[in-house]
Amino acid sequence: MPSRPPATTRRLHPAWVVAAVAFLALVGAAGFRAGPSVFMIPLQDEFGWSRSVLSLAVSINLVLFGLTAPFAAALMERFGIRAVTATALVVIGAGSALSVFVVEPWQIVLTWGVLIGLGTGSMALVFAATIANTWFHRRRGLVVGILTSGSAAGQLVFLPILAQLVQNSGWRSASWLVAGAAVAVVPLVLRWLKNSPAEAGVLPYGAGPEAAGAGEPAPVPQRGANAARRALGALRRASRVRTFWALVAGFAICGATTNGLIGTHFIPSAHDHGMPETTAAGLLAVVGIFDIAGTIASGWLTDRYNPRILLAVYYQFRGLGLLVLPVLLSSSVQPSMLVFVVIYGLDWVATVPPTAAICREAFGADGSVVFGWVFAAHQLGAAAAAFAAGYVRDATGQYTLAWFGAAALCTVAAVISALIRRGTPRGVPEAALSEP
Repeated sequence: MPSRPPATTRRLHPAWVVAAVAFLALVGAAGFRAGPSVFMIPLQDEFGWSRSVLSLAVSINLVLFGLTAPFAAALMERFGIRAVTATALVVIGAGSALSVFVVEPWQIVLTWGVLIGLGTGSMALVFAATIANTWFHRRRGLVVGILTSGSAAGQLVFLPILAQLVQNSGWRSASWLVAGAAVAVVPLVLRWLKNSPAEAGVLPYGAGPEAAGAGEPAPVPQRGANAARRALGALRRASRVRTFWALVAGFAICGATTNGLIGTHFIPSAHDHGMPETTAAGLLAVVGIFDIAGTIASGWLTDRYNPRILLAVYYQFRGLGLLVLPVLLSSSVQPSMLVFVVIYGLDWVATVPPTAAICREAFGADGSVVFGWVFAAHQLGAAAAAFAAGYVRDATGQYTLAWFGAAALCTVAAVISALIRRGTPRGVPEAALSEP
């Protein structure tokens, strides 16, 4: 049955309600993203595990976080956004709660790595792209920016609280908080997170009645579709296109220089230089504050300017920051360190809106699933960097080589991004880009 046109008296389009609930879900799922850097030193002190062992658990989490994303996008098309999101939040809560009982390294790998990796992978940035592509005809870049900032807001909300709990009550109390926050969002998701505009009896935001049958189709639940086949089919089609591999390379470096390095190792590195963990956590919280502003601004810019140029600027800017970080850490907290934190925060996930926009432009109806595969590369890069930085620290006693190597990779990402071609990719029939 065709969807009813939106009522002319409606003041708030349901798309904005869905976006608000999605934002809260991303905040609730973000608790663990702040956790490893705060938990790493207490676990090392209690169990005597090396940084390499703990970094391995984080790396497995990041790998699964990434590899789950494209399948999660396909599952959202198969079973609906609401069911997948609610299940993911429950899995995150279970993984965080069970982590309080660990006594062996393999157990932290199972909870931190496997359970939370699968759960957060289903709540990855591809979730933001799916919401934007499904519910919005206009303002997609802005919406992706707002939803992406939900992860930053989660870091902002949780990181100082987790650091205080770890210091005053132990890391297990902090784990219980993360579990509770994830599960608390589930009732809101079940009540308010509609699967598609058709389910709510409206058109996507910004789409007039004349656009109902035009343009790229919005992803809606396809009860007969096979999620794995859908995800792998999108990968097969995208892998024929240079644009896909350029995005993969750039986003892998993006993950290495955010979640992998700063997200996992900034607090331990600051601790090596004599900075209290609570102070370092506070600095990362400032990163979260400015990440919100930077990502929303990036979404606004993406709706107006060439996303390839935006990506090149973002990556090069990040590389310059990493280049000076070792010097700033050596001099502890001072105005220059705060300037770095502000600048890095503005740039943290500003890359997401332009990357999602290029995926949508180049791959049409496959855009959300293809973005899932690009995001998988982001997390594989993060996993490699998280483990490599821990190994560098154990081998050399400091992180300096890791920071310099990441800065060089940012320049590579900037060049690759600037060279991405515009328009529909060559060599792939346009019809194939939307084939089920």
